[in-house]
Amino acid sequence: MTGKPDARPPANDPVVAGRRRARRTALAVGAIAVAIYVVFILSGALGR
Repeated sequence: MTGKPDARPPANDPVVAGRRRARRTALAVGAIAVAIYVVFILSGALGR
């Protein structure tokens, strides 16, 4: 069988798991950064 190889690696691949964890971590850090930014903006706007 000489078919086209799968474009995606298997789900249990450690590289895929690492990328998934890295993406989740980056999203969490980004969400925290945005939350801090919003708090500072609101504190400046409401503190006047």
